[in-house]
Formats: sequence, C-alpha cells, structure tokens
Amino acid sequence: MTADALSRVFAALADPTRRDMVARLSEGEATVSQLAGPYRMTLQAVYKHLRVLEDAGLVSRPRGPQPRPVRLEVQALDLMDTWIERHRSRVEERYRRLDAVLAELKGDEHEQDQRDGHRSRPGPAGHPGDP
Repeated sequence: MTADALSRVFAALADPTRRDMVARLSEGEATVSQLAGPYRMTLQAVYKHLRVLEDAGLVSRPRGPQPRPVRLEVQALDLMDTWIERHRSRVEERYRRLDAVLAELKGDEHEQDQRDGHRSRPGPAGHPGDP
C-alpha cells in the first residue's frame, strides 16, 4: 500500500461511527443490517460509511446475492501498525539517547560533588560545610 492508501485508512477511521464498525467487525463478519442495528441512521447512511471503509481497504463484501457479509481486512490494519511502529521506534530511540545523556550528566554532577566534598553547598542550617 502507498502513502495515499495510508491516508485513506486514517481518514476513514477519523469518524467514530466507522471506528465502531471496524471494532465490531474485529469480532467477526456481519451483514449490513446487523451493522446498522445500533445506529440511529438510515441504511443508506450505513452504506455510505461502508463505502468509505471499503475504499480505504478496511472492509470487503464479496460479490453475490444479499445478504453479503462484511468482513474486516487485516492488511489495512497491518499498514497502520507498521507506520505507527516505525515512528514509535524513532521516538523511543530519542528518549533512550536523552536518558543516557541525563544519566551521564547526573554521574558527572555526583563526581563533582565527591571532589568538592560538599564544601560549596550549604547544609541544613544554611552554613557551608554543615552536614
């Protein structure tokens, strides 16, 4: 799938009704009538939502007589997962590098404190050198 296909998938899932339909189809196939059940919309509106999901490659309906089951297409979810994981990995690597730098700075600060013998830091009473 191309970047355009990924854009279509994300755009299709921008709508909460379509996300709900995908979630319901993750449990198993359903007919259009079964999918339409919980929504306060016309069957025509349900078909429009399904068309967007089909155009994005998220669902399919086999050719043949009605009622035809609607099924979820895992490949589109895999495409999203690959894209998300690629970016998650990059962000996690940046955080690992930042953690390493911060740990090094903290270690350097601790070493400096050891060399100074805490002389330059005020103690609890506010006097330098007090423990």
